Amino acid sequence: MVSIHLKSVERRYKNLVAVDRVSLDIAKGELFFLLGPSGCGKTTILRMIAGFCPLDSGQIYFDDRPMNEVPPHRRNAVMVFQSYALWPHYTVRENVQYGLDVRGVPRAEKRRLVDDALDMVRMLQCAERKPNQLSGGQQQRVALARALVVKPDALLLDEPLSNLDAKLRLEMRNEIRRIHQETRLTTVYVTHDQKEALSLAERVAVMNQGHVEQLGPPRELYTAPASRFVAEFLGEINTIQGKALAVGPGKALVLETKLGRVESARGTGNIDLGQEVTCAIRPEAISVNTDAPAAKNSFPVTIESRMYLGELEQFLLRTPTGLEFKALCLNPRLNGATGRTSAFFAPEDVIILTK
Repeated sequence: MVSIHLKSVERRYKNLVAVDRVSLDIAKGELFFLLGPSGCGKTTILRMIAGFCPLDSGQIYFDDRPMNEVPPHRRNAVMVFQSYALWPHYTVRENVQYGLDVRGVPRAEKRRLVDDALDMVRMLQCAERKPNQLSGGQQQRVALARALVVKPDALLLDEPLSNLDAKLRLEMRNEIRRIHQETRLTTVYVTHDQKEALSLAERVAVMNQGHVEQLGPPRELYTAPASRFVAEFLGEINTIQGKALAVGPGKALVLETKLGRVESARGTGNIDLGQEVTCAIRPEAISVNTDAPAAKNSFPVTIESRMYLGELEQFLLRTPTGLEFKALCLNPRLNGATGRTSAFFAPEDVIILTK
Protein backbone atom coordinates (compact mmCIF):
# COMPACT_ATOMS: atom_id res chain seq x y z
CA MET A 1 0.00 0.00 0.00
CA VAL A 2 1.03 3.62 -0.51
CA SER A 3 0.29 7.07 0.81
CA ILE A 4 -1.14 9.45 -1.81
CA HIS A 5 -0.27 13.13 -1.98
CA LEU A 6 -1.88 15.75 -4.20
CA LYS A 7 0.00 19.06 -4.41
CA SER A 8 -2.03 21.96 -5.88
CA VAL A 9 -3.53 19.79 -8.66
CA GLU A 10 -5.63 21.58 -11.24
CA ARG A 11 -7.73 20.49 -14.19
CA ARG A 12 -9.52 22.79 -16.63
CA TYR A 13 -11.94 22.12 -19.47
CA LYS A 14 -11.89 25.26 -21.62
CA ASN A 15 -13.37 27.92 -19.32
CA LEU A 16 -14.47 25.46 -16.62
CA VAL A 17 -12.19 24.81 -13.65
CA ALA A 18 -13.07 21.23 -12.68
CA VAL A 19 -10.37 20.95 -9.98
CA ASP A 20 -9.00 24.14 -8.49
CA ARG A 21 -5.51 23.70 -6.97
CA VAL A 22 -6.47 20.92 -4.57
CA SER A 23 -3.93 19.57 -2.06
CA LEU A 24 -4.59 16.36 -0.11
CA ASP A 25 -2.52 13.92 1.95
CA ILE A 26 -4.02 10.43 2.18
CA ALA A 27 -2.31 8.10 4.64
CA LYS A 28 -1.29 4.51 4.01
CA GLY A 29 -4.18 2.17 4.71
CA GLU A 30 -6.70 5.01 5.07
CA LEU A 31 -10.34 4.79 3.92
CA PHE A 32 -10.62 8.31 2.51
CA PHE A 33 -13.77 9.83 1.00
CA LEU A 34 -14.27 12.56 -1.59
CA LEU A 35 -17.83 13.79 -1.00
CA GLY A 36 -19.80 16.40 -2.88
CA PRO A 37 -22.57 17.15 -5.38
CA SER A 38 -22.41 16.29 -9.06
CA GLY A 39 -19.88 18.42 -10.93
CA CYS A 40 -17.77 19.33 -7.90
CA GLY A 41 -14.60 17.64 -9.25
CA LYS A 42 -14.42 14.53 -7.06
CA THR A 43 -14.43 11.96 -9.90
CA THR A 44 -11.91 14.04 -11.84
CA ILE A 45 -9.56 13.82 -8.84
CA LEU A 46 -10.04 10.05 -8.70
CA ARG A 47 -9.24 9.77 -12.41
CA MET A 48 -6.14 11.92 -11.90
CA ILE A 49 -4.92 9.53 -9.20
CA ALA A 50 -5.59 6.55 -11.50
CA GLY A 51 -3.74 8.23 -14.38
CA PHE A 52 -6.77 8.45 -16.68
CA CYS A 53 -6.97 12.24 -16.55
CA PRO A 54 -3.92 14.51 -17.10
CA LEU A 55 -3.15 17.42 -14.80
CA ASP A 56 -2.93 20.99 -16.06
CA SER A 57 -0.73 21.83 -13.08
CA GLY A 58 0.32 20.38 -9.76
CA GLN A 59 1.82 17.04 -8.80
CA ILE A 60 0.64 13.64 -7.54
CA TYR A 61 2.91 11.40 -5.45
CA PHE A 62 2.58 7.80 -4.30
CA ASP A 63 4.72 7.87 -1.16
CA ASP A 64 7.59 10.05 -2.44
CA ARG A 65 7.38 8.91 -6.09
CA PRO A 66 6.08 11.49 -8.64
CA MET A 67 3.23 9.97 -10.69
CA ASN A 68 2.40 12.59 -13.30
CA GLU A 69 4.34 10.86 -16.07
CA VAL A 70 3.58 7.28 -14.96
CA PRO A 71 0.95 5.55 -17.19
CA PRO A 72 -2.12 4.02 -15.51
CA HIS A 73 -1.02 0.40 -15.93
CA ARG A 74 2.23 1.08 -14.03
CA ARG A 75 0.66 2.82 -11.02
CA ASN A 76 -0.84 -0.30 -9.44
CA ALA A 77 -3.87 1.79 -8.44
CA VAL A 78 -7.01 -0.13 -9.42
CA MET A 79 -10.30 1.64 -10.12
CA VAL A 80 -13.77 0.16 -9.59
CA PHE A 81 -16.21 1.95 -11.85
CA GLN A 82 -19.80 2.91 -11.14
CA SER A 83 -21.00 0.66 -13.99
CA TYR A 84 -18.95 -2.38 -12.73
CA ALA A 85 -17.64 -2.89 -16.34
CA LEU A 86 -17.83 -6.71 -16.23
CA TRP A 87 -17.31 -8.68 -19.44
CA PRO A 88 -20.77 -10.18 -20.17
CA HIS A 89 -19.41 -13.20 -22.09
CA TYR A 90 -16.93 -14.15 -19.34
CA THR A 91 -17.74 -16.12 -16.22
CA VAL A 92 -17.18 -14.58 -12.79
CA ARG A 93 -13.86 -16.43 -12.53
CA GLU A 94 -12.74 -15.24 -15.97
CA ASN A 95 -13.68 -11.64 -15.14
CA VAL A 96 -11.71 -11.70 -11.91
CA GLN A 97 -8.62 -13.34 -13.41
CA TYR A 98 -8.43 -10.94 -16.37
CA GLY A 99 -5.87 -8.68 -14.69
CA LEU A 100 -3.74 -11.71 -13.84
CA ASP A 101 -3.92 -12.90 -17.46
CA VAL A 102 -2.53 -9.55 -18.61
CA ARG A 103 0.27 -9.81 -16.03
CA GLY A 104 1.20 -13.36 -17.16
CA VAL A 105 0.68 -14.97 -13.76
CA PRO A 106 1.21 -18.80 -13.86
CA ARG A 107 -1.99 -20.87 -14.02
CA ALA A 108 -1.72 -22.52 -10.59
CA GLU A 109 -0.94 -19.23 -8.86
CA LYS A 110 -3.72 -17.53 -10.82
CA ARG A 111 -6.36 -20.00 -9.63
CA ARG A 112 -5.29 -19.59 -6.00
CA LEU A 113 -5.37 -15.80 -6.19
CA VAL A 114 -8.80 -15.77 -7.87
CA ASP A 115 -10.21 -18.18 -5.29
CA ASP A 116 -8.82 -16.03 -2.47
CA ALA A 117 -10.32 -12.85 -3.96
CA LEU A 118 -13.73 -14.43 -4.57
CA ASP A 119 -13.71 -15.90 -1.08
CA MET A 120 -12.94 -12.48 0.39
CA VAL A 121 -16.05 -10.98 -1.26
CA ARG A 122 -18.08 -14.14 -0.55
CA MET A 123 -18.65 -15.01 -4.21
CA LEU A 124 -16.65 -18.24 -4.59
CA GLN A 125 -19.84 -20.26 -4.99
CA CYS A 126 -20.76 -18.15 -8.06
CA ALA A 127 -17.42 -18.52 -9.86
CA GLU A 128 -18.86 -20.22 -12.95
CA ARG A 129 -21.86 -17.93 -13.43
CA LYS A 130 -22.12 -15.15 -16.02
CA PRO A 131 -22.73 -11.53 -14.94
CA ASN A 132 -26.35 -11.60 -16.22
CA GLN A 133 -27.04 -14.37 -13.70
CA LEU A 134 -26.05 -12.14 -10.78
CA SER A 135 -27.85 -9.47 -8.78
CA GLY A 136 -26.52 -5.92 -8.69
CA GLY A 137 -24.93 -6.51 -5.30
CA GLN A 138 -23.24 -9.68 -6.53
CA GLN A 139 -21.90 -7.88 -9.62
CA GLN A 140 -20.45 -5.21 -7.34
CA ARG A 141 -18.70 -7.89 -5.30
CA VAL A 142 -17.20 -9.37 -8.48
CA ALA A 143 -15.93 -5.93 -9.52
CA LEU A 144 -14.30 -5.58 -6.10
CA ALA A 145 -12.74 -9.05 -6.38
CA ARG A 146 -11.32 -8.19 -9.80
CA ALA A 147 -9.67 -5.11 -8.27
CA LEU A 148 -8.35 -6.92 -5.20
CA VAL A 149 -6.92 -9.94 -7.01
CA VAL A 150 -3.97 -8.01 -8.47
CA LYS A 151 -2.85 -6.89 -4.99
CA PRO A 152 -3.02 -3.14 -5.74
CA ASP A 153 -1.23 -0.43 -3.80
CA ALA A 154 -4.38 1.70 -3.85
CA LEU A 155 -8.07 0.99 -4.43
CA LEU A 156 -10.13 3.72 -6.13
CA LEU A 157 -13.94 3.46 -5.87
CA ASP A 158 -16.13 5.67 -8.07
CA GLU A 159 -19.71 5.79 -6.70
CA PRO A 160 -19.65 1.98 -6.33
CA LEU A 161 -23.07 1.62 -4.69
CA SER A 162 -25.12 4.17 -6.63
CA ASN A 163 -26.84 1.54 -8.82
CA LEU A 164 -28.05 -0.55 -5.87
CA ASP A 165 -31.33 -0.32 -3.98
CA ALA A 166 -31.39 0.93 -0.38
CA LYS A 167 -31.13 -2.48 1.28
CA LEU A 168 -28.26 -3.64 -0.94
CA ARG A 169 -26.42 -0.35 -0.42
CA LEU A 170 -26.52 -0.91 3.33
CA GLU A 171 -25.31 -4.49 2.90
CA MET A 172 -22.45 -3.45 0.62
CA ARG A 173 -21.39 -0.66 2.99
CA ASN A 174 -20.82 -3.32 5.62
CA GLU A 175 -18.93 -5.46 3.11
CA ILE A 176 -16.65 -2.60 2.03
CA ARG A 177 -15.90 -1.81 5.68
CA ARG A 178 -15.08 -5.48 6.36
CA ILE A 179 -12.87 -5.82 3.27
CA HIS A 180 -10.99 -2.64 4.13
CA GLN A 181 -10.41 -3.82 7.69
CA GLU A 182 -9.04 -7.12 6.38
CA THR A 183 -6.81 -5.68 3.64
CA ARG A 184 -5.96 -2.20 5.02
CA LEU A 185 -5.57 -1.03 1.44
CA THR A 186 -5.23 2.69 0.85
CA THR A 187 -8.73 3.40 -0.47
CA VAL A 188 -10.12 6.55 -2.07
CA TYR A 189 -13.91 6.46 -2.33
CA VAL A 190 -15.98 8.97 -4.34
CA THR A 191 -19.64 9.49 -3.49
CA HIS A 192 -22.41 12.07 -3.28
CA ASP A 193 -24.16 10.00 -0.57
CA GLN A 194 -23.67 11.59 2.85
CA LYS A 195 -24.70 8.44 4.73
CA GLU A 196 -22.01 6.38 2.97
CA ALA A 197 -19.35 8.91 3.87
CA LEU A 198 -20.47 9.38 7.48
CA SER A 199 -20.78 5.65 8.14
CA LEU A 200 -17.61 4.41 6.41
CA ALA A 201 -14.93 7.07 6.13
CA GLU A 202 -11.97 7.66 8.38
CA ARG A 203 -11.67 11.14 6.87
CA VAL A 204 -13.79 13.06 4.37
CA ALA A 205 -12.97 15.89 1.98
CA VAL A 206 -16.19 17.79 1.25
CA MET A 207 -15.87 19.33 -2.22
CA ASN A 208 -17.65 22.29 -3.77
CA GLN A 209 -17.03 23.76 -7.23
CA GLY A 210 -13.60 22.21 -7.65
CA HIS A 211 -12.12 22.95 -4.24
CA VAL A 212 -12.11 21.31 -0.82
CA GLU A 213 -14.59 23.10 1.42
CA GLN A 214 -13.63 21.16 4.58
CA LEU A 215 -11.52 18.13 5.48
CA GLY A 216 -11.76 16.00 8.60
CA PRO A 217 -13.31 12.99 10.37
CA PRO A 218 -17.05 12.49 9.70
CA ARG A 219 -18.18 13.35 13.24
CA GLU A 220 -16.21 16.60 13.19
CA LEU A 221 -17.67 17.66 9.84
CA TYR A 222 -21.22 16.93 10.96
CA THR A 223 -21.05 18.55 14.39
CA ALA A 224 -18.70 21.43 13.55
CA PRO A 225 -19.15 22.38 9.87
CA ALA A 226 -16.93 25.20 8.70
CA SER A 227 -19.48 26.70 6.31
CA ARG A 228 -23.16 26.73 5.52
CA PHE A 229 -22.50 24.61 2.43
CA VAL A 230 -20.95 21.82 4.52
CA ALA A 231 -23.68 22.07 7.16
CA GLU A 232 -26.47 21.77 4.58
CA PHE A 233 -24.78 19.13 2.43
CA LEU A 234 -24.14 16.76 5.34
CA GLY A 235 -27.77 16.64 6.43
CA GLU A 236 -30.80 18.74 7.17
CA ILE A 237 -30.27 21.81 9.28
CA ASN A 238 -32.31 24.75 10.58
CA THR A 239 -30.77 28.20 10.26
CA ILE A 240 -31.56 31.56 11.88
CA GLN A 241 -29.80 34.82 11.17
CA GLY A 242 -28.55 36.57 14.26
CA LYS A 243 -26.19 39.12 15.74
CA ALA A 244 -23.61 38.49 18.46
CA LEU A 245 -24.95 40.37 21.48
CA ALA A 246 -22.89 39.42 24.52
CA VAL A 247 -20.61 36.83 26.08
CA GLY A 248 -22.32 34.88 28.86
CA PRO A 249 -21.04 32.55 31.58
CA GLY A 250 -18.48 30.00 30.43
CA LYS A 251 -17.77 32.12 27.32
CA ALA A 252 -21.16 31.18 25.86
CA LEU A 253 -22.26 33.48 23.05
CA VAL A 254 -25.61 35.23 23.36
CA LEU A 255 -27.23 36.14 20.05
CA GLU A 256 -30.20 38.28 19.13
CA THR A 257 -32.40 36.53 16.54
CA LYS A 258 -35.97 36.55 15.23
CA LEU A 259 -36.58 33.70 17.65
CA GLY A 260 -35.45 35.87 20.54
CA ARG A 261 -32.23 35.50 22.45
CA VAL A 262 -30.35 32.30 21.61
CA GLU A 263 -27.35 31.02 23.52
CA SER A 264 -24.55 28.95 22.00
CA ALA A 265 -22.05 27.10 24.18
CA ARG A 266 -19.67 26.70 21.22
CA GLY A 267 -17.60 29.67 22.47
CA THR A 268 -16.94 33.08 20.98
CA GLY A 269 -13.99 32.07 18.77
CA ASN A 270 -13.11 34.92 16.42
CA ILE A 271 -16.60 36.44 16.53
CA ASP A 272 -16.90 40.12 17.43
CA LEU A 273 -19.85 41.56 19.30
CA GLY A 274 -22.28 43.06 16.83
CA GLN A 275 -21.17 40.67 14.05
CA GLU A 276 -23.86 39.09 11.86
CA VAL A 277 -23.75 35.27 12.03
CA THR A 278 -25.93 32.25 11.25
CA CYS A 279 -27.19 29.96 14.01
CA ALA A 280 -27.55 26.36 12.78
CA ILE A 281 -29.39 23.61 14.67
CA ARG A 282 -29.77 20.01 13.48
CA PRO A 283 -33.39 18.72 13.53
CA GLU A 284 -32.46 15.86 15.88
CA ALA A 285 -31.20 18.41 18.43
CA ILE A 286 -34.66 19.98 18.82
CA SER A 287 -36.91 18.47 21.49
CA VAL A 288 -40.67 18.87 20.99
CA ASN A 289 -43.29 18.82 23.76
CA THR A 290 -40.59 19.53 26.29
CA ASP A 291 -40.96 20.90 29.79
CA ALA A 292 -37.36 22.08 29.92
CA PRO A 293 -36.95 24.10 33.11
CA ALA A 294 -34.36 26.48 31.68
CA ALA A 295 -35.55 29.46 29.70
CA LYS A 296 -32.49 29.30 27.43
CA ASN A 297 -33.35 28.32 23.86
CA SER A 298 -36.90 27.30 24.77
CA PHE A 299 -39.68 28.72 22.62
CA PRO A 300 -43.38 28.23 21.84
CA VAL A 301 -44.27 26.49 18.57
CA THR A 302 -47.21 25.16 16.62
CA ILE A 303 -46.87 21.69 15.12
CA GLU A 304 -47.87 22.31 11.51
CA SER A 305 -47.41 18.71 10.37
CA ARG A 306 -45.71 15.48 11.30
CA MET A 307 -44.44 12.57 9.21
CA TYR A 308 -44.08 9.09 10.68
CA LEU A 309 -40.95 7.32 9.35
CA GLY A 310 -40.84 4.22 11.53
CA GLU A 311 -37.93 4.70 13.88
CA LEU A 312 -38.22 8.48 13.43
CA GLU A 313 -40.92 11.09 13.30
CA GLN A 314 -40.36 14.39 11.52
CA PHE A 315 -42.10 17.54 12.73
CA LEU A 316 -42.61 20.82 10.93
CA LEU A 317 -42.78 23.53 13.58
CA ARG A 318 -43.79 27.17 13.27
CA THR A 319 -42.99 29.91 15.80
CA PRO A 320 -45.26 32.87 16.57
CA THR A 321 -42.87 35.06 14.53
CA GLY A 322 -43.34 32.86 11.45
CA LEU A 323 -40.05 30.94 11.53
CA GLU A 324 -40.23 27.30 10.42
CA PHE A 325 -38.14 24.51 11.92
CA LYS A 326 -37.76 20.81 11.29
CA ALA A 327 -37.39 18.50 14.28
CA LEU A 328 -36.78 14.76 14.50
CA CYS A 329 -37.97 12.48 17.27
CA LEU A 330 -36.38 9.04 17.73
CA ASN A 331 -38.70 6.13 18.62
CA PRO A 332 -41.84 8.30 18.42
CA ARG A 333 -45.04 7.69 20.34
CA LEU A 334 -47.92 6.54 18.20
CA ASN A 335 -50.19 9.56 18.38
CA GLY A 336 -51.09 12.18 15.86
CA ALA A 337 -51.28 15.20 18.15
CA THR A 338 -50.79 18.63 16.60
CA GLY A 339 -51.30 22.16 17.86
CA ARG A 340 -49.43 24.45 20.20
CA THR A 341 -46.59 23.20 22.33
CA SER A 342 -43.00 24.13 23.13
CA ALA A 343 -39.59 23.18 21.77
CA PHE A 344 -36.06 23.38 23.10
CA PHE A 345 -32.49 22.97 21.94
CA ALA A 346 -29.39 22.88 24.12
CA PRO A 347 -26.78 25.66 23.84
CA GLU A 348 -24.21 22.93 23.03
CA ASP A 349 -26.17 22.13 19.84
CA VAL A 350 -26.15 25.66 18.38
CA ILE A 351 -23.55 25.80 15.59
CA ILE A 352 -22.28 29.29 14.72
CA LEU A 353 -21.52 29.85 11.03
CA THR A 354 -19.82 32.94 9.68
CA LYS A 355 -19.75 31.91 6.02
